[in-house]
Amino acid sequence: MRWPAGALAGLVVLGAGVAEARPLRVMALDQCADQYVLALRPDAELALSPRADDPDAWMREAAVGRRRVRPTLEAAIAFRPDVVVRYWGGDARLLARLEATGVRIVTIDDATDFNGIRVNIRAVAQGIEASEHGEALVARMDTRLRTAAPDPAAPIRSALYLTAGGFTAGKGTLMDAILAAAGFTNAAPGPFFAPVSVERIALYPPARFVLGFFDQVRGDWRGAGRHPVVQRAAKGRVAAQLPAAALTCPAWFAADAAAMLKAGA
Repeated sequence: MRWPAGALAGLVVLGAGVAEARPLRVMALDQCADQYVLALRPDAELALSPRADDPDAWMREAAVGRRRVRPTLEAAIAFRPDVVVRYWGGDARLLARLEATGVRIVTIDDATDFNGIRVNIRAVAQGIEASEHGEALVARMDTRLRTAAPDPAAPIRSALYLTAGGFTAGKGTLMDAILAAAGFTNAAPGPFFAPVSVERIALYPPARFVLGFFDQVRGDWRGAGRHPVVQRAAKGRVAAQLPAAALTCPAWFAADAAAMLKAGA
């Protein structure tokens, strides 16, 4: 749909002219962005994504009662955001139009380790004028990482991360960093994300499993991770079952996943 120039100009005028007369308006374009803005600027006027309170959202309770909007240009024109935060949400057309009208766009980058998450927290915090809250969130994450850290005298343990859909995560992923933070070596045979063969698990079962996304009962219900052969191989070998909410976004709660893993082990 082609929007009239007057509507877009109105977005500029309204976004700039009343910024000081009202609370900061922040629009989140996807579920990961929801988590960041809820944690860093709960005092702002927020427009969250439709998935803000889904079961796999870490900040779902904080999202209750908040405005929800679809990530569309129509919604942006109606809401008149000062800042838009995104991880993957928003198409190129929407982002280009928002930037053209002077709306600040803050993008959460993919992170494969906790340093990357620290960069994300500080970037989003600066973009939504919450640097002090950002540093507090970094400190909270670092505290949780200290909680997750293994005893130096503890033996080295190996574990295979497995999702209900039958995928694992090797080197170069945030899950690898979570495993390492809790004192585990990664038993994945290769780097990055890859499917796991049911036959391989049956023939060469790993010493331990770390399960992810199995709490989503309706998700991947026919996935390889739920195969009876895999379930038998995992019996008595599950170090931890991590909830989807701790795994869906490169954010500070990855440290909570590491703490859960240590506690479960």
